[in-house]
Order: sequence, then C-alpha cells, then structure tokens
Amino acid sequence: MAKKSVASLQTGSKRLSKAIKMVKSPKTGAYTFVEAIIDPLMVKDFLNKK
Repeated sequence: MAKKSVASLQTGSKRLSKAIKMVKSPKTGAYTFVEAIIDPLMVKDFLNKK
C-alpha cells in the first residue's frame, strides 16, 4: 500500500510540487517516506517509479 500526497508550491514565476511517497524497505519491511520537490508534470512519473 502506498500513500500519495502532493502539495503545490509557487516560487516566483516557477510552479513546483512537493510529492511524498511511502516506500517499503525490502530488508526490514518498515516503511519510509521519500520526498521530492519537482515540476507538476513529473509528479506521476515520480509516484509510479519504484
């Protein structure tokens, strides 16, 4: 199960989004959160990437 969260950020003339993805560790089985501030067009690729 993956948790998806996207927040819109605006800095000057550039629009950015902060994406947060929950990833399960293969070693321990614990979940960690991966965050990235990226272009809104790239959010789907970030969330689909393993």
